Amino acid sequence: MTRIPKDLVIAIDGPVAAGKSTTAQLLAKRLGYRHIESGAMYRAIAWKALQQEVDLGDPDALMNLIGHTKLEFKSRDEDLRVFVDAEDVTDALRAPQIGAAASVLSVHPSVREELVRRQRELGAQGGIVMDGRDIGTVVFPDAPVKFYLTASLEARGRRRFLQSPPVAGSEKTTLTEVQNRDRRDTERAASPLKPAPDAILIDTTLFSPEQVVGEMERHIGGKFS
Repeated sequence: MTRIPKDLVIAIDGPVAAGKSTTAQLLAKRLGYRHIESGAMYRAIAWKALQQEVDLGDPDALMNLIGHTKLEFKSRDEDLRVFVDAEDVTDALRAPQIGAAASVLSVHPSVREELVRRQRELGAQGGIVMDGRDIGTVVFPDAPVKFYLTASLEARGRRRFLQSPPVAGSEKTTLTEVQNRDRRDTERAASPLKPAPDAILIDTTLFSPEQVVGEMERHIGGKFS
């Protein structure tokens, strides 16, 4: 892995609970790269919109909100912390209702366009692993390394439920929420979820995050050997 350039943009996409953020964070740590979870940006805006009772169906109101919002990503104790207007909201963003709200506001083309612009700014200097749902197709279509992670619906529903069981309801309810999220993500007009033509597909159903990262490192090493 010593011959890997230090200024790559590595894009990781996939559906909810496919393991994107966990593996992206591990991969970034091994490469000495920064990790940016693009979904956290949408959840941060969703959090503020709910706090200020902004209509998630009103793109103009959301754009006004975004224009008056400062988003920051900081690494702290090996974790990625998300700040909204200087307030650390990382833990609050894990709530299921925040994820659901982010999925709703992400369908607006104007909202996605602005947040994509910010994501490109964050990755402009390279040396970054960014995960999301349109990183390899829209945000960085020319990224030299792209992965698309997936897993069975049952595995993803179980993972999402285990992430926050006290507030997630039943596992069956969580599975339904994952199905609904898949439908919104794949059917939206703006930047629908799909693998980039040149993305490397990895099914994470039966693999640990460490095993997935090992597979990623093998592909990256082969590309630059």
